Amino acid sequence: MTVVPRLVLSAPSSGHGKNALAIGLLAALADRDLTVAGFKIGPDPVDAAYLGLAAGRPGRVLDPRLVGADRLAPLLAHGAAGAGLAVVQGSMGLYDSVSGRPEHDSTAAVATALRSPVVLAVDVAAMGQSVAALVHGFRSYDDQLWLGGVILTRVASSRHEAMLREALDDLGVPVYGALRRQDLPAVLPSRGHGVVPAIGGSAEAGRAVRRLGEAVAATVDLDRLLGLARSAPPLPATAWSPGDELGDPVAPAEPPVVALAGAAGGSYSPPETAELLAAAGAEVVTLDPLRDEALPPGTRALVVGGALPETYAEQLSANRRLCIAVAELARTGRPVVAEGTGLLWLARELDGLPMCGVLDAVGTSRDGLVIGYREATARAGSVVAAEGSVVVGHKQHRAVLDPRAGRRPAWSWEGGTPEGFVWRNVHASQLAVHWAGYPGIATRLVAAAVADPAPDPAETGSGGVPA
Repeated sequence: MTVVPRLVLSAPSSGHGKNALAIGLLAALADRDLTVAGFKIGPDPVDAAYLGLAAGRPGRVLDPRLVGADRLAPLLAHGAAGAGLAVVQGSMGLYDSVSGRPEHDSTAAVATALRSPVVLAVDVAAMGQSVAALVHGFRSYDDQLWLGGVILTRVASSRHEAMLREALDDLGVPVYGALRRQDLPAVLPSRGHGVVPAIGGSAEAGRAVRRLGEAVAATVDLDRLLGLARSAPPLPATAWSPGDELGDPVAPAEPPVVALAGAAGGSYSPPETAELLAAAGAEVVTLDPLRDEALPPGTRALVVGGALPETYAEQLSANRRLCIAVAELARTGRPVVAEGTGLLWLARELDGLPMCGVLDAVGTSRDGLVIGYREATARAGSVVAAEGSVVVGHKQHRAVLDPRAGRRPAWSWEGGTPEGFVWRNVHASQLAVHWAGYPGIATRLVAAAVADPAPDPAETGSGGVPA
């Protein structure tokens, strides 16, 4: 059992301001010198990155499909260690589920598993006393859910606020704040930039987080919210530990340097990736593929996580020195794991822009967005998985590769053709896997990093570009 003051911030649906509220709440309390931690339900690394920027410590995702429901509470306890408050931002509406299984992976299901109070953000711009009926419905729909109160957004006036408070008071539902229509402006950088502004030290991102923190501090009863969070019972779990997950580490005589793509404020992988690699015996060094022109000295492996945005293709292409270094690392048989845009970066070109040329494939951007979970089977043994292993991953991309897979594909799943490339010690795919759900990946990668380079197979049809 672990004591973690916590609350889940949700809404009736998307668009009620819960993202801005969660960021602002963390920033406001951090400004009070309270140690806080931010979490995002679901696979979205962008929201998690901004929650991390506001909290001053890594933002993390809690996704039952990617890590398993039994790891949610341990991961929360781990990520919130030493914090006076954990804010968990919900996904979509409170009872919504992309998979159609709301009893397992909706925000309500996660809140119940975490034994956490829920605060509902409600956009009341076009609503009066009916707010009471809406909140009553959300509270009574699931008798296991703990609805601790509401925060009202887009309130029109003092008179409007008084009307809403009176209606909710009749239900006995606390109102923790009422924000006017102008209080939560669209100040965050465009989502097209992904996590880059949040982890890259963008002045615009920093100003936006401060602005949201000031708005929340001025309109939300922070002390009452803290009281609600502190009333949460101990978590029914001990904190997740990367060392315990791995068991016996590789224990190399000299820790191999593993370059992890990211920036000064974090990586393009979940924070648990670096923690698992370190526990497996690696020296983890951040590599910024948008700025660094060389791999870290002594690099023996490279990991490019799925949060690298496609919108930075020009910068990735322009960094020719690093492209050449990455191609050489792969050619010499060192482990390279690339997810999402990382796969496109390893291709010969993307939209006519030269890339690293590790894989004999060409990327093309399209208008439609491919997004969703996949239950995938490994088609070839690699540094990521043994052949036949089954994982659940998430993909989100516009660009596609031709060919879609190499002679040794990375994955296949029901209803789709094989996808990705396994070549020498390269594993590249647009499917992103959360390593906390499959911690053995870290052990496999570190073992491959300390071993002799992979032998040079026949190049023809291998999926790689001939040396």
